Amino acid sequence: MNEQRRDAYLTLINALLACPSGEEGKILQDNAELVDAGLLETMVRVVLVLTERGDEQGAQFLTEIASQLGTMLGLTSSRPNPDVQLDFLKQVLKTILETQANAQVIDALLQKNLHLLDENFAQVLYDWGQLMRAELKAEQAQNLALVIGEFSNLIEPFSGGNEANNLEIAIAGYQVALTLLTRDQNPETWATLHHNLGTAYRNRIRGERAENIERAIASYQAALEISTREAFPTDWASTQNNLGLAYSSRIRGELAENIEWAIASFEAALQVYSRDGFPRQWARTHYNLGNALVNRIQEEKAENIEQAIACFEAALQVYTRDAFPTNWADTQNNLGTAYLYRIQGETAENIERAIACFQAALEICTRQEYPSDWADTQNNLGTAYGDRIRGDEAENLEKAIASYHAALEVYSRDTFPQQWAMTHNNLATAYSHRIKGEVAENLEKAIASYEAALQVYTREDFPNYWASTQTNLAAVCLKRIWGEKAENIERAIAIYQEVLEVYTFEAFPLNWAETHHHLGNAYSQRICGEKEQNRTKAIACYKTALDAYNPDDFPDQWADLQINLAAIERERMEG
Repeated sequence: MNEQRRDAYLTLINALLACPSGEEGKILQDNAELVDAGLLETMVRVVLVLTERGDEQGAQFLTEIASQLGTMLGLTSSRPNPDVQLDFLKQVLKTILETQANAQVIDALLQKNLHLLDENFAQVLYDWGQLMRAELKAEQAQNLALVIGEFSNLIEPFSGGNEANNLEIAIAGYQVALTLLTRDQNPETWATLHHNLGTAYRNRIRGERAENIERAIASYQAALEISTREAFPTDWASTQNNLGLAYSSRIRGELAENIEWAIASFEAALQVYSRDGFPRQWARTHYNLGNALVNRIQEEKAENIEQAIACFEAALQVYTRDAFPTNWADTQNNLGTAYLYRIQGETAENIERAIACFQAALEICTRQEYPSDWADTQNNLGTAYGDRIRGDEAENLEKAIASYHAALEVYSRDTFPQQWAMTHNNLATAYSHRIKGEVAENLEKAIASYEAALQVYTREDFPNYWASTQTNLAAVCLKRIWGEKAENIERAIAIYQEVLEVYTFEAFPLNWAETHHHLGNAYSQRICGEKEQNRTKAIACYKTALDAYNPDDFPDQWADLQINLAAIERERMEG
C-alpha cells in the first residue's frame, strides 16, 4: 500500500465518521475506487484506536460498516489480528524506554514474535502514529517520535523475519517520527531521522527501485540542511558518504552526472574522515570512492582507474586480512576489478594481478560462509579468465564458464536479480567466444543467456545495461548458425535500431558511433530487401559513425569504417 492510497483511506474513513446518518452509502459510492481489502484493513486499525480513545460509538459505527463491506466483497483474512499487532508494538516501545534501547533485549523480543512482523505491521504502526499525533501535546509527540525512531533503528538491521517487511516497518517508523517531531523542535534529531530514512529507502526491497533511490537522495539532502560540516562534522561526513552511495545507485538522471555527484560526496566526507581520527570510516569511504572512480565516465579513463587503484590500496592499509578479513576480501575483489579495467601498464600483467586479487578474496569469501560475496568474486574471476592473455585460450574460457556457472549456483533471479542478470550476460559472452564444443550450440547458449539477462535488464529499469546486453545479443544473432540467416539478420537490425534510442549521440557518443558501425555491418550482410538499398543504408551508418570516430583519437575504428566503405564501393563496381 503506497502512502497516497493510505492517506486516501484515512480521508474516506474520517468522512464516514463525520457524515450525517444515512449518507454513508453515497460517500462510499462516490469513492468506489477505494472500496477494497486495503480500506477494510485500515478500518480495522482505526477501530482499535477509537476504542483505545474511548470513542465506543465511533468504533461500533465503523465496525458495522466494515462488516457490511467485508460481506459484500467476500473478504476473509488469515493475517495476525491488528489488535494483537498494535499491543505488541506498544510492548516493544515500552521495552525500548525501559531498557534504553538495549539491542539485545529488543532483538530477543522481536525473535519471539516474528509472526506478528508481517507485511501489515508497517501499516499498523503508521496509522496508529498518525492518530496519536492528533491526541498528543507537542512534548509528548516529540518523546514518542524519539522512541519510534529508536524502534526503526533497531528493526532495520534485524536479522530475523522477513527483510523486506522489516525495512517497510523501519520506513513507516521514520515517517511517523518525522510527523510527530518538527525541525524547529529538535533539529539534530530531525536530521538524524532523515538520514536514517534515506538509508532505509536506499536499501528498500519493495517499491520501484528508481523511486526509492530518489527518496533516499531527498532524505539525505534534507539531513544536510541541519548536519552542516561546521555544526556537526561527523554527521555531515556520514551523510555525505551515504549520499554518495545513493548517487552511485541512481537510475534516473544522466549516469555520468550521477557518478560525479557520488565522487564529490565521497571526497567531501574525506575532508572530515582522516586515517588517524576515523580509520574505519576513512577506509570505507576510500573503498566507495574507488568504486565510483572505476565506473566514472567523465575525465580520462586511464587516470580514473589509477585513482581507483590508489583508493583501494589505501583502504587495504586499514582493512588488513587479520583485522578485517571480510572487508579485506571485499576490497581485494574490487581492486581486482580495477586491474581488469586498467589501461596503464602491461595488459597481461594487469589481468594476472586481477586473478590474484580474486583468488585471494576467495580464501576468505567461501560459499559456505559468504555465499553472495563468493558468487560475486566468482563472476569477476570468470571475467578475468575470459580476458586472460597468458595461458591456453581455450582453457581460460572453460575456467571462465565454470566460474560463471558457480556464481549462478548462488545467484537466482528471485533472490539476486541484478547479479543473476549480470552473470548471465557475462556467461553469454564467454559462450559466444568458446573454442571447445560445437560452435552452433555455443551460440545458442549465448543467446539463451543474453535473453535471460534481459528478463531483468529491462529498458525501463536498467536502460544502460539493457542497451549493452541487446548490443551483445545482436552481435550473436549475426553469427548465428541455427535458424534462417535472413531472419537472424533482421532481428539484429531491429535490436540495433532500438538500442540507438538509448545510445544517443548526446548521452553516449562512443556507444552511439559503435552501434551505427554494427548496424552498418548488419545492413551490408542483409538478405531481405533490395541489395542497393541495403548498401545505401550501410554507407549512411558508417558515415554517421565517422562523426564520432576521428582518425587521431580513434585510428582503429576510423580505419575499419574506411575499409568497410571501400568494400561496399568495390561491390558496386563489381556489380
